[in-house]
Amino acid sequence: MLGNIHSIETFGTVDGPGIRYVIFTQGCLLRCQFCHNADTWEIGTGKQMSVSEIMNDLRSYLPFIEASGGGITVSGGEPLLQLPFLIELFKECKKEGIHTTIDSSGGCYSTAPLFQQQLKELLHYTDLVLLDLKHINRKKHMKLTGLPNDHILDFAKHLSKHQIPVWIRHVLVPGVTDDQEDLRQMGEFISTLKNVQKVEILPYHKLGVYKWEALGLEYPLKDVNPPSDEKVAEAYKLLTEQPVKLT
Repeated sequence: MLGNIHSIETFGTVDGPGIRYVIFTQGCLLRCQFCHNADTWEIGTGKQMSVSEIMNDLRSYLPFIEASGGGITVSGGEPLLQLPFLIELFKECKKEGIHTTIDSSGGCYSTAPLFQQQLKELLHYTDLVLLDLKHINRKKHMKLTGLPNDHILDFAKHLSKHQIPVWIRHVLVPGVTDDQEDLRQMGEFISTLKNVQKVEILPYHKLGVYKWEALGLEYPLKDVNPPSDEKVAEAYKLLTEQPVKLT
């Protein structure tokens, strides 16, 4: 089984607990204006790697990974575009007791029977999902990413229903994703989920601008500066302190 891989980081510290072996898969359906991995968008490209190649490389880092309580994280791009590859990879990881994490936007979540069947099998071998919620407002989500958020919210509900541990992540972009009412509504949505272990605010940065330029793309947020520490703290409070709304 081969996967389309963009790159691998062997000493990741921000994509799940402990030290992580982070695989960035190739291909994504979203076109987020703040994306710092725009070079992962194109589907079907990247380096083709087998599960055995990855496992052989991963094993050489296991002493450091295991000592830190870490594991493997598959990010992207959008890893769920390559479900069969992930299933085989995580099966091999669980044989060796390796903690498995998926970093996903849920952007390709579908109710199609084949997708649901493969997702069910994958989640059986998944210890944690880092779920990136870009925007709670449907219209603003479309402007920000190019797609609506209905299926993404459905993915969050699916993970909650099946009690898959989740860390919610939200990129805070001044003037784009930091509206107080939007954050309050997102916090209310998060409060209805029964599987959230952690909420992370990721302050917007410009570290990926050079990739847009290298691809010949105009970066849409070039005039936006990172949020202040106070704004980050305020956003965290709005996302984590909302009461559950009874329906």
